[in-house]
Amino acid sequence: MKVMHLADSGNSPTLVEATLPDPQPGPGQVVIRVSAAGITPTELSWYPTTHDHAGAPRTAAVPSHEFSGTIAALGPGVHDFTLGQSIFGMNDWFAAGALAELCLTETSFIAPAPITLTPLQAASVPIGALTAWQGLFEHGHLHPGDRVLIHGAAGAVGHFAVQIAHLHGAHVIATASPATASLVRQLGANEIIDYQVTRFEDAITQPVDIVFDTVGGDTLLRSLPLVKPGRFAVTIASDKESSEDPRIKHAFFIVKPHQRQLMEIAALIDTGKLRTFVDAIVPFDKAGSAYNRKVANRKGHGKLVVAINPAVA
Repeated sequence: MKVMHLADSGNSPTLVEATLPDPQPGPGQVVIRVSAAGITPTELSWYPTTHDHAGAPRTAAVPSHEFSGTIAALGPGVHDFTLGQSIFGMNDWFAAGALAELCLTETSFIAPAPITLTPLQAASVPIGALTAWQGLFEHGHLHPGDRVLIHGAAGAVGHFAVQIAHLHGAHVIATASPATASLVRQLGANEIIDYQVTRFEDAITQPVDIVFDTVGGDTLLRSLPLVKPGRFAVTIASDKESSEDPRIKHAFFIVKPHQRQLMEIAALIDTGKLRTFVDAIVPFDKAGSAYNRKVANRKGHGKLVVAINPAVA
């Protein structure tokens, strides 16, 4: 199979094309014929990309851990899926990713793909939607009526967080640019702060129950005084992963694969309650451009997606 993996030389992460043996599924595993893969641009520098579970240096890592595709092979004991079935999902961060024609994964990491989405659209969903879901419910303990501040509301995670919080009855305050403000309002934001001209801490006059930071930098620290006592701030910004500040360490989390949540997300999509957006589509042989932010004709919201199978482009 063809793959894109990290080169093991040079001062900056670089993707190179290679040919590797097809993966073989073990018990509880399946092989996915990848249609498309979602891109997280900062992934090439993350710890699971450069190190293995034991902390040893990792070489030739295959990135992109969310995907859509069809079942190409079933491991022993797998009865929940069938050959050729359309699925979507995400992989463990330390495993080989989906910038490949075939991807090995656990059955508990995938779910039937939403029937209303194309494969390219389906690949834009798993990590962003699961991150929003887990950040709001598992880490933010969202309740109806909560005031929720979402930073980066038009991004790959933020646009899901706005919709999910709104669907759950929250009052959503979103930071966004003027170019995306109209979309963010359509997705359910009650208040929008133009971060380019206004400091959000000056615009918010009442405490919030949850801060959801997808931006990084000093955003979370500036947000903490706005949070009600006993409520929660969460961040997914990769620059906070190694922070020693206990407030940030407590707030930081990394999304995990979760089949039941994927199924609930798919149901919301298929009933028209949740929307996804593809920022731009990148061909497989140009996948490196998705990580070095050199993709042209981007919409400025949603997720970058690499088309692995040309038939889905």
